[in-house]
Amino acid sequence: MQIGYSPDEVFSRIQHEGIQFIDLQFTGLTGHFHHTTISANTFTPEQMRDGLPKLDGSSIVGFTSIDDSDLLLKPDPNTFAIIPWMTENKTARLLCDVYWGENRGRLSRDPRGIAQNAEKYIKTQGFDFSTWGPEVEFFVFDKVHWDVLTPYKGQSYSIESKEAPWSNDGDGYPMGLQEGYYPTTPSDTLTPYRNECVNILSKNFGILCDNHHHEVATAGQCEIDIMYDHMTNAADAAQSYKYVIKNVAQKYGKVATCMPKPIAMDAGSGMHVNVSLWKGKENAFYDPDDEIELSQAGRYFCGGIINHAKALSAICNPTTNSYHRLVPGYEAPAYIAWSAGNRSAIVRVPKHLKGKQYSKLKRLEFRAPDPSSNPYLVFAAVTAAGMDGIKKKMDPGDQVRDDIFKMTKSDRTKRGIGVLPKSLGEALDELESDRKFLNPI
Repeated sequence: MQIGYSPDEVFSRIQHEGIQFIDLQFTGLTGHFHHTTISANTFTPEQMRDGLPKLDGSSIVGFTSIDDSDLLLKPDPNTFAIIPWMTENKTARLLCDVYWGENRGRLSRDPRGIAQNAEKYIKTQGFDFSTWGPEVEFFVFDKVHWDVLTPYKGQSYSIESKEAPWSNDGDGYPMGLQEGYYPTTPSDTLTPYRNECVNILSKNFGILCDNHHHEVATAGQCEIDIMYDHMTNAADAAQSYKYVIKNVAQKYGKVATCMPKPIAMDAGSGMHVNVSLWKGKENAFYDPDDEIELSQAGRYFCGGIINHAKALSAICNPTTNSYHRLVPGYEAPAYIAWSAGNRSAIVRVPKHLKGKQYSKLKRLEFRAPDPSSNPYLVFAAVTAAGMDGIKKKMDPGDQVRDDIFKMTKSDRTKRGIGVLPKSLGEALDELESDRKFLNPI
């Protein structure tokens, strides 16, 4: 769980730590962090309580129209963190909820508020809370060059990385396409970088990470695993994670990107989402008598994801580049099915460990989302789909134990295995025709 602070504790730390500026951060609908910075010596307890009139909602995509755009940023004291790379003018950050002015309540399009609504909805359905563990993958390049402004000349980009097979530096240990999983140093050039990211996430942002490693793709694909947490906390952590990896990369003179598929013919970056529902201290997805120890509630939740998978794509894979990742042959799921331990399925039930002592680990891993998505909206949408599955008792069907990537089209058709949308336009059409499940949230 993330470290929590009261408003009084925040102001005490501001004073004793010599904080000069406060970075007020919030997330837009597209998943990007936005910020405005205030002087710490003008920040008051009343502003912490009532919010700061610092936001023109018409300038944030999808928030408000220009004729009604006065919004408040209300800081959450639990998200206080000192930003370590801002050393000259010591700065701390606070994540903010977005409110209308004039006591008109919460902005309904605030992504963080949507996740909080999803947490409330879970409680109305007989569960106490949910836990979420996003696995955010990303690339760290030495340099990126692009030329896209002169179409009559040509459109191009190029990526530089000592790890890449196309590197001509002559002083590295490059790895081939799809040969980047768990290489040791010196082939893995980014171990010190990831160590620093983990230390900053833990010590400064209160976000525990239990593992980091090089991923399958060449040219600096990485993953840092965040410990699971309650929904809004986990989404906060995913956003802070992206913020940290990019800023630390800049310190190293590199470029970090959460683009799903920056390199053709190699693995893309996903954001696998691990989820479970809880009643008190009991994991509602755990059943010791089931073959794979997955409860009926877990199966129905899985059924909801399977049933709404095509519509979810528009939220979980929100860019045109997302659909270059969702193709067979690169570990990313392209087919709608579920299984225990089978990474070719869109929903996987991890089966590393069994037994009551590991019941807290029983979960569903939804493998479709990618890191270009908005984690607040992804977690809320997956919740809506899963709870719809529980409410309507949607059976996910038989698990698929075979490698789906090796099946013929006719084999998949016989077994009722659907296909994810092949483009953002197709995904948006699916969401348009299947959106009622989102209404409770």
